[in-house]
Amino acid sequence: MYQGKYNGSQKHPPDLDRVLARAWEAGLSHIIITAGTANEARTALNLASEDPRLFATVGVHPTRCKELVEAEDGMAAHMDELLDLIKDGQKTGNVVAVGECGLDYDRLHFCEKPTQLKGFEAQFTLAEETGLPMFLHNRNCGEDFVHMLQRHRHRFSQGVVHSFTGPCSEAQTLLSMEKIYIGLNGCSFKTGDQLMTIKNSIPLEKTLLETDAPWCDVRPTHAGAKYLTSGGSAEVATFETVKKEKWSRDKCVKGRNEPCHIRGMAQILAGIHDTTLTHVEEVCYENSMACFPGLTLRNEGF
Repeated sequence: MYQGKYNGSQKHPPDLDRVLARAWEAGLSHIIITAGTANEARTALNLASEDPRLFATVGVHPTRCKELVEAEDGMAAHMDELLDLIKDGQKTGNVVAVGECGLDYDRLHFCEKPTQLKGFEAQFTLAEETGLPMFLHNRNCGEDFVHMLQRHRHRFSQGVVHSFTGPCSEAQTLLSMEKIYIGLNGCSFKTGDQLMTIKNSIPLEKTLLETDAPWCDVRPTHAGAKYLTSGGSAEVATFETVKKEKWSRDKCVKGRNEPCHIRGMAQILAGIHDTTLTHVEEVCYENSMACFPGLTLRNEGF
């Protein structure tokens, strides 16, 4: 989408430079670029090498686990390739987590359950060998994800279960494991039940904020939208939004999330917990730095 492509159709020129410019203008100091395959990790690492405020993850998304488990040159060789990418990235300070990895039973048409389970379990080795935290994906997979995490919890330092949409009981089980955080974005604020789960079961001290851009934007119909001062839209960073057909370099695109909208997530969370925006931003920033120790600027002057 940041290359101007939507469902394979070119709608406007690439504008990633402006997306990043809006992010820095909105006050972000770090951005983690999430990878879901080895090739995506290379792209993320190349981007991170261009700006000390950008960082990357290395791992295989559950819906892409066929690329790992059924690799043409063998799964072991593919694991070695991922490990090499991580170690090279650690030398430069560009890699901060293993992932995005986990389970996703909503999209089994992309990758069946046994392959996802095998691919997820294998990636604990990457965290164990490198000491990196884990960036975890958990969508509609019952108790399989929790059981996998419990079985291998001793093999990684800490981690975040991102884009959380589960019930209170699941949040409580995850948070009962030491140094596990919950990541919240627009998908986490859709329903009233989700807001109550956050309020009652996910303390601010265990919360990370994220956009999951270009996905997971807040829609006017979402329950959490009532906490946004812009009248039910996530564009609280004062950037005008237009349809992609009316694209402009200095405007956000409707339906395409951006890192600059992170303050909207903080604003909703402040409303849920009945606290100030500043308090949410400060606590969640410290949580992010604790979860990802590699988030240190690599050069002065930014």
